[in-house]
Amino acid sequence: MSQSFDKLLDVRGLNCPMPLVNARKEIGNLKPGQVLKVIASDRGSVADFQGWVKIAKNVELTAQEMESVDGASVYVHYVKRTN
Repeated sequence: MSQSFDKLLDVRGLNCPMPLVNARKEIGNLKPGQVLKVIASDRGSVADFQGWVKIAKNVELTAQEMESVDGASVYVHYVKRTN
């Protein structure tokens, strides 16, 4: 289930909390309504992104899924900037 996105952030190889830290920086560069697609190899990123959107006031997690990229399973997060 791929969905549309405006910016891609590849944080494969980074461990907690860096995928989330980098996504927080990048989402600030997007306009409201735009979607950031984050590709992470860290399994912990799933819970990290779910926790972030519960407390953040400017983001919405529109989807999470697993994909195969370059023969490896990765965790994909779609984060929408809301304001």
